[in-house]
Amino acid sequence: MERITGAEALMRSLEHEGVDVMFGYPGGAIMPTYDALYDHRDKLRHILVRHEQGAVHAAQGYARVSGRVGCAIVTSGPGATNTVTGIADAMIDSTPIVVICGQVGVAMLGTDAFQEVDVVGVTAPVSKWSYQIRSAEDVAWAVSRAFYIARSGRPGPVVLDFAKNAQTGMVDYEPAHVDFIRSYEPYPRPKEQDIIEAARMIDDSVKPFMLVGQGVELGDAHAELKELIEKADIPCARTFLGLSALESGHRLNKGILGMHGNLGPNVMTNQCDLLIAVGMRFDDRVTGNLATYAKQAKIIHFDIDPSEFNKNVKVDLSILGNCKETLKAVTAHVSETKHTVWVNGFEPYDEKEYNKVISKALYPQEGPLLMGEVINKVSEATSHEAVLVTDVGQNQLFACRYFRFTKPRSIVTSGGMGTMGFGIPAAIGATFGAPERTVCMFCGDGGMQMTIQELGTIMEQQAPVKMILLNNNYLGNVRQWQEMFFNKRYSFTPMVNPDYELIAKGYGIPARTVTDRAELDNAIADMLSTEGPYLLQCAIKEEDNVFPITPPGADVDKMVLE
Repeated sequence: MERITGAEALMRSLEHEGVDVMFGYPGGAIMPTYDALYDHRDKLRHILVRHEQGAVHAAQGYARVSGRVGCAIVTSGPGATNTVTGIADAMIDSTPIVVICGQVGVAMLGTDAFQEVDVVGVTAPVSKWSYQIRSAEDVAWAVSRAFYIARSGRPGPVVLDFAKNAQTGMVDYEPAHVDFIRSYEPYPRPKEQDIIEAARMIDDSVKPFMLVGQGVELGDAHAELKELIEKADIPCARTFLGLSALESGHRLNKGILGMHGNLGPNVMTNQCDLLIAVGMRFDDRVTGNLATYAKQAKIIHFDIDPSEFNKNVKVDLSILGNCKETLKAVTAHVSETKHTVWVNGFEPYDEKEYNKVISKALYPQEGPLLMGEVINKVSEATSHEAVLVTDVGQNQLFACRYFRFTKPRSIVTSGGMGTMGFGIPAAIGATFGAPERTVCMFCGDGGMQMTIQELGTIMEQQAPVKMILLNNNYLGNVRQWQEMFFNKRYSFTPMVNPDYELIAKGYGIPARTVTDRAELDNAIADMLSTEGPYLLQCAIKEEDNVFPITPPGADVDKMVLE
């Protein structure tokens, strides 16, 4: 064994875990670690962000498209607290990341030392595990345990608070390998009787309906999902985070669930006789009024996290386990069948929504540009093969509705937290997690200003993010709610915006602004053919609203179409 510093042990431990990219920002309390990183630059690529929140969102984007653990490294005090929003975002959206924060030396803890903050106390409620490394001897074990916890079971964020004396202290280094933690069962074995009962319920069903969540993506269960739904002829709808779990064009894919989802899936939720939820948590934006949600149906819930069972919706059967395993097991027991009448029953609702909403959103004949038509044209121009990254707001809702998917791990969006400013840094991370793919990031004028400093990261790295700014000079989603539910009292939602094209060019990023529909196709082609990053700003109709919508607290099938 070689005697090395704790900081050097961290570098070797990260390499041992297969880390190749990390996103970070140096500072005083993490400086010994950054000094050690200087000698590992050939194996550990460090991306200097412009704000610590950007480091965590970039790690999220990397993790979501690659299926690996994202890694962020920051200093103590404000560096650490600036990561909290991203950590909380990763927690609720089950994204595997490890965040390493500098900390003052153990002897200084509790003295209100410069840039001291209780990182473990702050992050423990919003992380899967938060641990303070107090000595160099703990480094290898803590890193291995952190990555194991982050990626296993239901994934999530882990925080390592790295005391300065642990960074500079000496240790006889030996790599650690943690693959077992007492009382932690990340991959519970499903019960055979539950599998058989689920198959029986599916066989007995006349009108089965499946809700597909991100658990299918996280469990790499895409093939198993398709095998089951095709054998049992079960129509599906997806959550936002599960959008690319099943390709958009699949005959049994009936659209999106929830508040801004499609009409057919929401109506059929309250008409099916069997509701099958896979890797989703019955979020309130999906269920609407719980008192009337799917009361006519038997409900089966597949999930790897037992805490999700009966949390929001009471179910008849819980299937605990990794859905890659449980879906396959159920498929082996179900009978091959057809539900032609039931599957075709979605068509009248699809036609109604197309005529009243979709055709107008995608194919306007006059007036200002609409978000839907821009998103649709970008998706078509990429042959529906790009990674979609969104910020939060109307840009997110329109993008999730009208971007189409042909490949798994193609959606990166902030679901449970709804974090404005997520888009730009998450897209940077996605370009490193899937360098072979086109990354298209949609954002609004509000969200872009929240992390606009990350244009500096894009500039330095030449990260090939195709940024589509849907600029309506409003905080658009809040404005829509003010229009619909607050008597058009637009309280502090109009935006006075800078010249985004000029700002982008100041960062050396090619940019173009489109105000005329006739220019749109050419502008998109220019963006996609330009090597490296690009900003395409589209001047959008200010009163462009997202429909359909289930009003907050309303029954899920009581959608407003216009």
